[in-house]
Amino acid sequence: MFQLTSLNLNGIRSATSKGLEAWLEKTRPDCMCVQEVKAQAPDVAGKFEVLAGLKGHFHFAEKKGYSGVGIYTRHEPTDVVVGFGSHEFDAEGRYLELRFDSPQRKHAPRLSIISCYFPSGSSGPERQEAKFRFLAEFYPYLLSLKAEREFILCGDINIAHQEIDLKNWKGNKKNSGFLPEERAWMSALLRHDAQVANEAARELNAGAQAPSTALGGGLVDVYRRLQPSTTDDCYTWWSNRGQAYAKNVGWRLDYHLATPQLAALARSEHIYKAERFSDHAPITVAYELEI
Repeated sequence: MFQLTSLNLNGIRSATSKGLEAWLEKTRPDCMCVQEVKAQAPDVAGKFEVLAGLKGHFHFAEKKGYSGVGIYTRHEPTDVVVGFGSHEFDAEGRYLELRFDSPQRKHAPRLSIISCYFPSGSSGPERQEAKFRFLAEFYPYLLSLKAEREFILCGDINIAHQEIDLKNWKGNKKNSGFLPEERAWMSALLRHDAQVANEAARELNAGAQAPSTALGGGLVDVYRRLQPSTTDDCYTWWSNRGQAYAKNVGWRLDYHLATPQLAALARSEHIYKAERFSDHAPITVAYELEI
């Protein structure tokens, strides 16, 4: 089984100071996708290049102490793709793709593992507009990648897709992370019928994003494939305000999004909450897959 973990670190220095590496030694995932590294190459060199035997690869933001993604792996990739070709968002360190190509592999001879950190729009209208630009630019990229390769995208998507994905959904209908436009984008990405996907986008978004979601993305929300109806158990992020963690007033913001062939190989999932390395919880999925 291929054990794949995703975790928003909220700072690699902070997360490792809270016991992350010891947890990795115990759980021994094959690969861990991380987001919000909040460090640059000199900060990582000699300290965080390897964690619990996992070798790290990174896409750092140009701005110090901001964003940044990485992938730690036991397997040597055949190629490393840094950024997805966006002038605006590649500077923010939001996309890293490791390719593990093997013509002999029965499933997915062309395989990619992706760590991605979607923008948050919670700080104000300017960043929300940036988030919409990211979604519009990223959607066709994912469709073009899916036409060429099998992949699993792990990351902090910063979108709770359905009402069951957050505790206080009624009070968050107008807040970033649960806006109709964002949910429409997710609906389209996960739909396998192009016409229905386009109708869903128009219904929720009054047509604003319909051109970018005209084709159903055909991806699979792996957690929801395994756990289609969980609510309180599904959350992966909690605000630091108002005892949100203690009261389990959470959101499901961290995902495994996979092409159908790889999603079908998912056998189990686990959201680890016994320790807190970050304001997010790590989510691990076991795939019946050989790297």
